[in-house]
Amino acid sequence: MAWLWKQKRPTLLALAGLGLFGYKALQWWRQEDVHGQVVLITGGSRGLGLALARKFARAGCRLVLCARDSQELAHAQHDLAQCGADVLTVPCDVADRDQVQHLVTQAMQRFGRIDILVNNAGIIQVGPMYTATEEDFATALDVMFWGVLYPTLAVLPQMRARHRGRIVNITSIGGLVSVPHLLPYSCAKSAAVGLSEGLRAELGREGIHVTTIVPGLMRTGSHLHASFQGQQEREFTWFGLGATLPLVSMSAESAARQIVQATRRGEAERVLGLPAKLLGRFHDLCPGMTTNLLSAVNRILPGEAGARTSSTPGMQVQQRLHSPLLDTLMTLGQAAAHRLHQYTPTTVEQSSCPPAEPHHT
Repeated sequence: MAWLWKQKRPTLLALAGLGLFGYKALQWWRQEDVHGQVVLITGGSRGLGLALARKFARAGCRLVLCARDSQELAHAQHDLAQCGADVLTVPCDVADRDQVQHLVTQAMQRFGRIDILVNNAGIIQVGPMYTATEEDFATALDVMFWGVLYPTLAVLPQMRARHRGRIVNITSIGGLVSVPHLLPYSCAKSAAVGLSEGLRAELGREGIHVTTIVPGLMRTGSHLHASFQGQQEREFTWFGLGATLPLVSMSAESAARQIVQATRRGEAERVLGLPAKLLGRFHDLCPGMTTNLLSAVNRILPGEAGARTSSTPGMQVQQRLHSPLLDTLMTLGQAAAHRLHQYTPTTVEQSSCPPAEPHHT
């Protein structure tokens, strides 16, 4: 038997390679036309959620956006309405099951169905482990695990009845590789990855495609709304630079384009950004070495001296810093923050929606 395997191994490996290539090629070319479909995006008022709303609007989709802040939702709705998008906005805390059910009921009354659910809502807490409280972990899980499960359970009955639907879960490379000073975030995102992969395995036979999106750092302006503990100014500096500098981070628009593409193809998973892909592959091959390297990285991150246990939003930390050099280095991040409504809306800005994509029937 061993002799036969040695003789046939090159042929079998070649056939396996051709099969994998054929599957990838089929997935690459099989893109569903989403024109006219109804897309529900949680956390859709700003940041990546708003960038996704613009991309889906460009593809001719009807939109349902939810977020906790009604003023931010009104700002996003005005932006998208200027592009001709049909948009329903509903204030909702995705960690509250009753509010989520109300959101889905409102969407069904307005549009009759939900074709695509994008679980995007999230929070970021930055700081060393000893400054994190049990409440920090609970809050992260409320938003980024239960806040994924509740909308999914709410939309599933009508998707299963139609044997059709797509669920897109925005997780993080932090859900695959736990990163120092982001422990509550990584724990919640890891739970979301497990949920997303399990949902795909179970729902595929019912015609429901579940896609797991694993982004690395993105220029969404999220560093302004992240909460910082410990040595807050230093924590803000390293995190803000990572979420801003080119090569390290990718633009929100590029990420949104890839997410919409993966949704249309029904992909199982897509990792966004070269740094995230490299880190994920290295962790798969050498998990112990990856953890040791991250431990070395942790040694150069801000330590315990001068640490604060309170949390402060990044926008306030940035105002305290008053650093022209840091502001210059974060120019791309600041520009993204303005484009993606990360600042409190005071005036209606010019729409950033791109021209509509051609619709092919």
